[in-house]
Amino acid sequence: MHTILGAGGPTANALTRELINANETIRLVSRKPISTDKPNVSWVKADLLNEAELLAAAEGSKVIYLCAGLVYDAKIWQQQWPVIIQNVINLTKRTGARLIFFDNVYMYGLVKGPMTEDTPYQPCSLKGKVRAKVAQQLMDESKAGHINVTIARAADFYGTDSMNSFLDMMVLDKFAKKDKAQWIGDPNTLHSFTYIEDAGKALFLLGQTPDSGNQIWHLPTAAPLNGKAFIETAAKIYETKPQYLTINKLMLRLVGLFKKVVAGTVEMYYQYDHDYHFDSTKFENAFNFKPTSYYDGILKLSKTMYKKQN
Repeated sequence: MHTILGAGGPTANALTRELINANETIRLVSRKPISTDKPNVSWVKADLLNEAELLAAAEGSKVIYLCAGLVYDAKIWQQQWPVIIQNVINLTKRTGARLIFFDNVYMYGLVKGPMTEDTPYQPCSLKGKVRAKVAQQLMDESKAGHINVTIARAADFYGTDSMNSFLDMMVLDKFAKKDKAQWIGDPNTLHSFTYIEDAGKALFLLGQTPDSGNQIWHLPTAAPLNGKAFIETAAKIYETKPQYLTINKLMLRLVGLFKKVVAGTVEMYYQYDHDYHFDSTKFENAFNFKPTSYYDGILKLSKTMYKKQN
């Protein structure tokens, strides 16, 4: 059985689709109900902060995927991530299941050049410090032989079914409505985006490959483009003018006074005014996987968005 903790989010949904296609037995675990009409898919209510609920929900698991997303607030992360990770470590020990943790790149901090699996942790944000501790704790347990854990990292993603993405919300959705796009930071710097369907396929492959355990993997991601190239590519596909507004750090601070989610973005601004180059060569070579190009990914989304609006 494949158990997904934090089910219902964009990454978890993409992974679920892959597991369904492979006829795997799937257990979705979340606080909010998830309806399913598939005979091999079940939902169980559990809170990641409640160890007893997790143990009951994940009983009989072969592979456990932790795809949880918390409220975008550093204080909540500092309070809840240590509890969640310890609960999941205990869960993994009790069940003997493999653990695959879907992670981000915050622990690397500001990196000059490509981010790889060997990039040292030098977080420059509160959220980054939390993620560094979480990752180190997991790998320490792995090295001690207590658990079998895979850390799967992605860049900022796009192609979500919830608009929970900078590129989706501020560029693609705007162009779909023939509005002017928005870009955070310097549009001349490079940025990497992981296509959510590629992330789902990659997590599935890691779950099917026991030898991939006890190491870090960067999920398949196309080579970075600068902001202007993303905007021009998207505008061409959506048949609109490549017009956009830039949002600087001061603007984020002002909006953050009224929107807490935006306030949580301010400390991450370094990702938008410096090159953000995510390298997934290790995964691409090991699994012979070619990431979806930005043109192809955006083209597919444009057709989906058009259907939704009409």
